[in-house]
Amino acid sequence: MSRKPELRGRPGPKAQPGQQGRPRLRGRAARLAHLLPTGRAQAARTPFVLLVVLLLGGGLIGLLVLNSALSEGAFHLDDLQRETKNLTDEEQALQGDIDAYSAPDALQDRARELGMVPGGDPAFLGPDGKVKGVPGAASAVRAPLVLAPEALATASIPAPDSAPNPAAATPTPDPTPSASTSNPGR
Repeated sequence: MSRKPELRGRPGPKAQPGQQGRPRLRGRAARLAHLLPTGRAQAARTPFVLLVVLLLGGGLIGLLVLNSALSEGAFHLDDLQRETKNLTDEEQALQGDIDAYSAPDALQDRARELGMVPGGDPAFLGPDGKVKGVPGAASAVRAPLVLAPEALATASIPAPDSAPNPAAATPTPDPTPSASTSNPGR
């Protein structure tokens, strides 16, 4: 291979004022030096690097805030679940109280405390306006004592000599036809 002929009469490249202390590179080093950015290109790269660092930092801070919000939401959800469980337990306790107060024996006891007595025989009105059956008056003598099974186990049975005559206490049925033979409403 031959060398390129040197051009005479043309001076070589002039040294620039900023490169006075920099040694001149030759050969392969000179070719590689052209690939590296000069001072001006490095100045243009600095804002890009700052932008990337700021975006990464902002992303990390955003993830931290999001993680904190999710954790707070999880704690709030746990509190709401605990409150729901407590309210459900309270609702079940109140429903048990309602069931106890609406039981037939409890209603009968409360009615007796208020002085109420069971009603007599009812009369029914037919669709044509006719009265079926003979209404009977309510009387305190007819009020049978109905005890719940729990009360029967704890109730004391009166002695046979002090018990009233059961034939006098039992009511006699009315010989008139009752509404049980014809119940149009049932």
